Amino acid sequence: MTKKLIIAEKPSVAADIAKALGGFTKHDDYFESDDYVLSSAIGHLLELACPEEFEVKRGKWSFAHLPVIPPHFALKPIEKTESRLKLLTKLIKRKDVEGLINGCDAGREGELIFNYIAQSTATKKPVQRLWLQSMTPQAIRDGFAHLRAGHEMQGLADAAVCRSESDWLVGINGTRAMTAFNSKTGGFHLTTVGRVQTPTLAIVVERERKIRDFKARSYWEVEANFAARAGEYAGKWFDENFKKDDDEHARADRLWEEKRAEAIRAATSGKPGVVTEEAKPETRLSPLLFDLTSLQREANSRFGFSAKTTLGLAQALYEKHKVLTYPRTDSRCLPEDYLATVKQTMTMLTGEGAGKGSDEVLLARYAPFAHQIIARNWVMPNKRIFNNAKVSDHFAIIPTTQAPKNLNEAEQKLYDFVVKRFLSVFFPAAEYLVTTRITRVEGHPFKTEGKVLVNPGWLAVHGKEGQSGDEGNLVAVDKDEKVKTDAVTVKANETKPPPRYSEATLLSAMEGAGKMVDDEELKAAMAGRGLGTPATRAQIIENLIGEQYMLREGRELIPTAKAFSLMTLLTGLGVNELTQPELTGDWEWKLGRIEKGDFTREEFMREIAEMTRHMVERAKSYEADTIPGDFGVLEAPCPKCGGQIRETYKKFQCGACDYALWKIVAGRQYEPAEIEALLTEGQVGPLTGFRNKMGRSFAAAIKLNADHLPEFDFGQDKADDADAEPVDFSAQTALGKCPKCASGVFDHGTTYVCEKSVGPGKSCDFRSGKIILQQPIEPAQMQKLLAEGKTELLKEFVSNRTRRKFSAYLVLDKGKVGFEFEKKAPAAKKTAAKKKAEPEAAE
Repeated sequence: MTKKLIIAEKPSVAADIAKALGGFTKHDDYFESDDYVLSSAIGHLLELACPEEFEVKRGKWSFAHLPVIPPHFALKPIEKTESRLKLLTKLIKRKDVEGLINGCDAGREGELIFNYIAQSTATKKPVQRLWLQSMTPQAIRDGFAHLRAGHEMQGLADAAVCRSESDWLVGINGTRAMTAFNSKTGGFHLTTVGRVQTPTLAIVVERERKIRDFKARSYWEVEANFAARAGEYAGKWFDENFKKDDDEHARADRLWEEKRAEAIRAATSGKPGVVTEEAKPETRLSPLLFDLTSLQREANSRFGFSAKTTLGLAQALYEKHKVLTYPRTDSRCLPEDYLATVKQTMTMLTGEGAGKGSDEVLLARYAPFAHQIIARNWVMPNKRIFNNAKVSDHFAIIPTTQAPKNLNEAEQKLYDFVVKRFLSVFFPAAEYLVTTRITRVEGHPFKTEGKVLVNPGWLAVHGKEGQSGDEGNLVAVDKDEKVKTDAVTVKANETKPPPRYSEATLLSAMEGAGKMVDDEELKAAMAGRGLGTPATRAQIIENLIGEQYMLREGRELIPTAKAFSLMTLLTGLGVNELTQPELTGDWEWKLGRIEKGDFTREEFMREIAEMTRHMVERAKSYEADTIPGDFGVLEAPCPKCGGQIRETYKKFQCGACDYALWKIVAGRQYEPAEIEALLTEGQVGPLTGFRNKMGRSFAAAIKLNADHLPEFDFGQDKADDADAEPVDFSAQTALGKCPKCASGVFDHGTTYVCEKSVGPGKSCDFRSGKIILQQPIEPAQMQKLLAEGKTELLKEFVSNRTRRKFSAYLVLDKGKVGFEFEKKAPAAKKTAAKKKAEPEAAE
């Protein structure tokens, strides 16, 4: 009797298939029935390898051996799973196995895993494709009832191999070329690049450049309190003739001149106001169902989950618990024939027939809403939800008909997130009444907006129906009533730089990479393309962190000096292919066209090979000190010979002798102005942003030693020794009186110190760091602290524990420096909390 061999992607999926089909007997690492032999891979079992005659060992990476573009690729087993490959090879070659069924995950990578296994055995046996988007027993049985012929998947197979080979070519050649370039001056400086990871890094670096180059601008807002017969309300002045222009910081309610703001205040204070208002109904539809990227993005914003964590949880909920559909999807719609399945899922969410051991507490949250959807027949054809045109290989992530049980806390959070999104999409829109009130005082308009939730609609699923009360409502104003302008205040503010990327916002940027280009035609042509795929974006971010191109601090992603150096190198070399997101987005789009048969594998690989040759040739044609860039000449002369010092790609180098300073030290890149100060004054800082070997940030001053070379100075110098020479502060003006002994407080290295706390015979211990939790403390703030007991509000502290930024005042408390936090809004019923001095505030 002949049989077919089913190869799943993972052992757990193989076990699910055996259970769903029935009749199997389990052997060590495979199952067998009358009709099938069933086993699995363990993810990827083989990887691309350069044929031996073209391979060069890592220690001999040099331009002499580049580019590496082999005429064909070899496959080599992944060592840790080689035993599973041997088992599958043995099963494939069994004489009673007449054909194969590819039961790997439905998608490009699943296709690649199976095809590499088949290729490694050189089998000619016919192949069928099992395409599962849900892991419930019924979905598995349905999948076997509708097996696809292997040749139907040729486009997907070609795209999968192109993705694999192009990543290899660009990654291997790019990494070896850039590593060879950076290692010319000695050592081995691994510099990885990738077809997708490097343009992603370019996005993060460009944002950081904007933050560093940002110059804050002052602006003023005018706010007024008005008294009507029914009560008080607030309004903000605005320019009725405002039109948006190229100034990204311009707003209708912002004034760029303080005099004009004060003139409005003077003209309106105490004067009567005339009110006009307009009320309009407004509706807000529920968000669309989740695809993987939107789920990762919102889970990062809501729970702080990394993209990798969210993918892992979603995969477990799909594969282990069977409660979610296939997560590696870029679709936010369902197939048009899925209504019946959705109705079955709704019934499960009511808790009816959920089965023994189901999570009754969890289901109880959903039951009222599921009952409501069923009773009102809200599951009906709707192109916003059920739309074949917007479903590719996979549909949106939704709950399955399987009831949840034994979910851990993180899994439960993500499952709850998906279920509530699923339920809410069938509910009607939320309805608001939006009132816009204009109060004119002496011809100056003040705007007040009120938004009242009239019907919560889908918001009820998220527990927001309570907003239908008075929140956002305005006190009534009678017709022709004149209101009194009680108080008018002018509020000073500053424009803010763009925020750093979080994983949530970076995922959005990767997904919409095509939207980041300026050319309108190209932008339109690239609609829907992005960097990477939903399944790979999480790993790309993790790789960039692992290669120390980025740091994860709290929810922020911060590019390192290594990242800036790589961008300088690639830009200087003119290798724009690796720095411009639109080009890689275009490649991803072409892979999609290959899947559909609209573009050939040969054309794609020809383009990749040409790009690889160009990249290597550019790197060969430069030396480290000839890389073009925005480099200048320092005014300070060389301390060794008096020659002229120029900035180059890697150093600040004297042109007349061998004196040079490295640009990157302890993970931080020096700015030309900092080196200028160091050479002129003999010291600079303290500077922030250095990193120790554990990745922790630290601050330090830099001093030149006797050989004119820079050294870290942490402020613990000989002046602190009992037998040291007295410190002479006579050339300085005291910043204020010591809060402990009333002696003078002076600037001393990396700290502000009491003059009696240094040198021999010290009798006081007051000192405070110039940088506290990454927040520089300027001399003016220390003067204010010593004189008034409190600084201005400082906004750039970074917690050592959570890595999150916070704002606080520095205060003196019993002779020590501590924090005082901002007063919370009145609704929170909290007063300002003053902490006692903390060790980290004084260091």
